[in-house]
Amino acid sequence: MSENFWGNPTLEPKRAYRWLLTIPGLDGAGWIVKKINKPSFTVTETEHNYINHKFYYPGRVEWNTVSMTIVDPVTPNATENLMAILGTMGYQFPDTLANAQQTTITKEEAKNALESVEIRQIDGGSASAAAATIEKWTLKRCWIKSVTFGDLDYESDEIVNIEIELRYDWAEHSATD
Repeated sequence: MSENFWGNPTLEPKRAYRWLLTIPGLDGAGWIVKKINKPSFTVTETEHNYINHKFYYPGRVEWNTVSMTIVDPVTPNATENLMAILGTMGYQFPDTLANAQQTTITKEEAKNALESVEIRQIDGGSASAAAATIEKWTLKRCWIKSVTFGDLDYESDEIVNIEIELRYDWAEHSATD
């Protein structure tokens, strides 16, 4: 098979720079996403000792978090949008007694704040056709686990980046739309 791949000019590998990300609350700002890792999972294991031997059995599937880096532009303000998503998740600043007594963020509110996050890999398109989706990941019951709003430094002229980590219950994969 590998001989056919490298010898066949009609076959094309997936490219790391051809992808689109859809995040509710950050719509219209797709250009600010710099990088994201695709979903991944780990199968846990259970060890069983028998006399002088060890045997391993597969356990549960655990989906690993997805991390992304985005640029923090002035317009649209990504920091402001992320803080709005945090509010939609149910967080309230404890600036009043009533707010301080509110319950914590619920899973229902957290997952509803993002609704559906999709990572789509696209082909290069052609002169006669637009790029098509060749692979789609949909993160199910997804919520923001952590956000780091970047560093400020008088000695740097770099763009401020925001690191976001997403937690989800599972990811669904489809080859095409």
